[in-house]
Amino acid sequence: MKTTTLILTVAAGLMVLGTACKKENKVQQQGDFRALNAGPTPLSPCTDTLGPVILSGKISTNTTLNSNTLYYLDGVVAVEGATLTIQPGTIIRGLAGTPASGGNPGTPGGVLVITKTGFIDAQGTASCPIVFTSYRERSGIPAPGDWGGIVILGEAPTNRSTSSVVEGIPNNLAGGVTYDNTYGGSSTGDNSGILTHVRIEYAGWELAVDNELNGLTLGGVGNGTVIRNVEVFKSNDDGFEFFGGTVNASHLVSIDALDDALDFDNGYVGTIDTALVVVDPARADKSQSNGIESDNNAAGDSTATPITKPVLSHITLVGVSSAAAASITNGAPSGTGRYGRSAHIRRSSQTTLSKSIFIGFNNGIVFDQTPIISNSYNAYNNGQTVLTSVLSNAFVRPYAQEVSGVFTPLTTPSGNLGYTAAQSLNVRLVNPFVRPSEFGGAANYFPQASSPANSPVDAGAFVFGGTDWTGSWVRFQ
Repeated sequence: MKTTTLILTVAAGLMVLGTACKKENKVQQQGDFRALNAGPTPLSPCTDTLGPVILSGKISTNTTLNSNTLYYLDGVVAVEGATLTIQPGTIIRGLAGTPASGGNPGTPGGVLVITKTGFIDAQGTASCPIVFTSYRERSGIPAPGDWGGIVILGEAPTNRSTSSVVEGIPNNLAGGVTYDNTYGGSSTGDNSGILTHVRIEYAGWELAVDNELNGLTLGGVGNGTVIRNVEVFKSNDDGFEFFGGTVNASHLVSIDALDDALDFDNGYVGTIDTALVVVDPARADKSQSNGIESDNNAAGDSTATPITKPVLSHITLVGVSSAAAASITNGAPSGTGRYGRSAHIRRSSQTTLSKSIFIGFNNGIVFDQTPIISNSYNAYNNGQTVLTSVLSNAFVRPYAQEVSGVFTPLTTPSGNLGYTAAQSLNVRLVNPFVRPSEFGGAANYFPQASSPANSPVDAGAFVFGGTDWTGSWVRFQ
């Protein structure tokens, strides 16, 4: 069997193979709130009775994964020069890798990488989502970090070199085969495919100390790509991380990420419209877990363009239930875990943030170091960063500036609300610190009738009296 193609352990007839075609002629983006074409009818919806099939190495021929077959990701699986189509109801399980030890760099757990020339067509449905999960989901107790996660690499602009590589994904595959693991380019409209009604569980394999993958990593992904109705559940690092690019996303869910739920870096300039973030009350990261973290780039270079400036709206972000819980200093992974901020706008990044709700952290919306004093990039009052109709309810400081770990309260910017009392007295969501049942819907995160988040503000991911868009495809515990 060639290591440059899909390695199969069952009959080749379980795969539908075709010829490759140009990336830009595949799935086209639709309007943000239109229903999506669910794609082909699954052979047997929401089941995986055949197999197993081991996915390993490079996928370089058009391939379809069917919902009646059991699939495993073994190491880095790279889609290059081909389309990977995944039918509704398909479940893909990531295998464990080899931890680094004694000078051995280790090998990553199962990782799916869509390269610059690859394309993914993963259109699940609300009743039959596509699920990426742990190999232990069938037997045993799955845990965060059991496997790698999903990485999509595109050719949209970043403020780094086009030879940049996402941490945690070496370019060697099974049998020594290599692939292009770089991201970035000049095509703002680059199209890497479509993900909708997709759930990613227990990802974040740690290849080495401080070198983990996220649930969904997007490097230089363009706005021709569709990311909608995607959940990351119990990632061992960030939920969603955007390294540059222009991709727009909507209806995202991050539940119990160890580190940051939404992380922006390297010149990301897309939009995130409608997202629910719920922080893990049982663990925090040693690097401090934030709801949102935004950097221009890791070096903090304020001259690197494009400047990281996500446009964020209709976010509901729920931390922990008390100041004591938010002050924990003994969480996972090594007894040094700490919760950070609802949102940390730092290292010369900017943002446009509107119609959003942040609760459950000691510090709410926080700006980094001296730029706010010099009225530069991070100054929320000069048009570089714009906050509108944001409800920040923090236990200590709803809005703050942070210099070398020291927080200074900031006056609530005009057109926004800031509170320090219990959220039940102010923002008034239904019951945000009580976790819904496993697939019980998001009713507890809706505003109450008396909430200031209601019309005409319409802040948060849910509208009073409106429809719960999470449905049965979102997992809460």
